[in-house]
Amino acid sequence: MTAKEVFSKTLVFGWIKLGLGLLNILIAVVLFAILMGISVLFGNEGVGAIMFFIWLGVMGVVNFILNHYIGYLVKAGHVAVITMAFKTGTVPADPVATGKAMVKERFGTSNVYFALDKLIAGSVKQLQRALGRLTSGLLGAIPGTDGVKNVMNMFLDISLGYIDECCLGYTFYHSEQNAYKSAADGVVIYAQNWKTLLKGAAKTTLVVILSIVIVTLVAFVVFGGLFRLLGWSGFVAFIISLLLAWTIKYAFIDSWILVKMMSSYMQVVPNTQITFDLYGKLSGLSKRFKELFRKGQNEPQSAYTGTSVTEAGSPATVSSPSVAGGYTQRFCPSCGTPLSSDKTFCGNCGSKIG
Repeated sequence: MTAKEVFSKTLVFGWIKLGLGLLNILIAVVLFAILMGISVLFGNEGVGAIMFFIWLGVMGVVNFILNHYIGYLVKAGHVAVITMAFKTGTVPADPVATGKAMVKERFGTSNVYFALDKLIAGSVKQLQRALGRLTSGLLGAIPGTDGVKNVMNMFLDISLGYIDECCLGYTFYHSEQNAYKSAADGVVIYAQNWKTLLKGAAKTTLVVILSIVIVTLVAFVVFGGLFRLLGWSGFVAFIISLLLAWTIKYAFIDSWILVKMMSSYMQVVPNTQITFDLYGKLSGLSKRFKELFRKGQNEPQSAYTGTSVTEAGSPATVSSPSVAGGYTQRFCPSCGTPLSSDKTFCGNCGSKIG
């Protein structure tokens, strides 16, 4: 399937994200009106300032619940269905119900998903910083390149922000493995193909920046005019405009970019033979990846025995472990160095192998 087809057939997730964002904005406007009304009753500027800070604090909590809890689970369901679409060539008739079932079956509880997502995101960010240091080192000797380095770092910040979703998608692609092992494999696959996967990231960065600017300006014209008529703060109108711009970006623009990035990622997955020495190298670059890798080694491979999707699209019950690359490879649980089968101590760090 093409990215355009997958996006259109999974657009329901975008509408759900938009609904969450609009609910967030509605709560913000109603709560602001109530608190400012209370401050007007007191007729005191100090009370108005206190109410404003209360509004900011409460909205922070509301935003966290709606977007960092419910929104994360919606994202996981979307990633699961996108993975299925690119792996099997079909999108289920009810993608929301299917995505929910896949996430529940894969992770069991939301706590497992959040822990894994945090490790993946942390691994990607730490590897991103390593790439940033490499970029700075290459350009450091050239005078007048600070602006170029800043642009490249911004480019990495935005484009790599979608890589953790791709790695999360790999946990659904290889559902016969425990989720931590699949996630670690997913990060390694990205590391082996980073040039290919970031080839279109310049366009991604431009789309994200332009979308935020345009939507913010349009929203500010609307809300600014409305707040001016009501005599409310123009600063609050600007904040709500940013919320609306973020909501539209999160609901539709991010969904489109996610599909595009996962399309590129899923194209390289079948043809990538994992280079096992990368586990040790990436463990040295990222403490989060090292923790992710270690959990993948310690968790039993047969812990998950649910239903996966085969390449042909038919369900298949998985009851035995499978290791990416088609063979079993042992690794040091401390440093990630590949081990031969007869070793009882790691030759790199000296740790005893259980």
